[in-house]
Amino acid sequence: MARPGKLASLGPLIAVAALAGGTYWLLQATMPPAQQAPDQPKHHTPDYFADNFSVSELDTTGTTQYRLTAKSMVHYEDDENSDLTAPAMRMFQVQKPTVTATSERGTVNADVSIVDLYDHARILRAADYGDPQMQADSQHFLVLVNDDVIETEKPVRLQRGPSVMTANGMNYNNVTREMKLFGNVHDAIAASDINGGSSK
Repeated sequence: MARPGKLASLGPLIAVAALAGGTYWLLQATMPPAQQAPDQPKHHTPDYFADNFSVSELDTTGTTQYRLTAKSMVHYEDDENSDLTAPAMRMFQVQKPTVTATSERGTVNADVSIVDLYDHARILRAADYGDPQMQADSQHFLVLVNDDVIETEKPVRLQRGPSVMTANGMNYNNVTREMKLFGNVHDAIAASDINGGSSK
């Protein structure tokens, strides 16, 4: 006769357990979802380095279109830009002289489409096809790789053969080989250029 009594005494416990379980389920169902920890902001700190850095882009035939080299490269995690030491940018076109842009320091963006050259920056276009060597010097050159354009908003000195020009800014299109000078332009054109030398 004792066993039924024991079973009967479990009834309230079962009811309380069921009520507690239902309350827990209701609480979980009505609570807002747990928020994930926010991503930590990236800092402008180096995340990797490279010495004797070099990257090239090839066309569909496997011919090099441009090559960027530097003595050293430091990459930053926040903007994925890189600082360059002694960078050199070389642009190649079939049947056209090679153009090389150099400086003491520079920066390049993540996809190598924009290269900034700072401090004693120089553009050198080799002599070819009867056209004399051309050299431009400034404290900054912006290389727009995809457009094959080099420009500066800083004072620039341009020497083409024996002729010398100075200006407050410049834009050089390597595809058309067209040079534009802006601001106060001063020149000392050699007689050989006046008497039939090429303007490109």
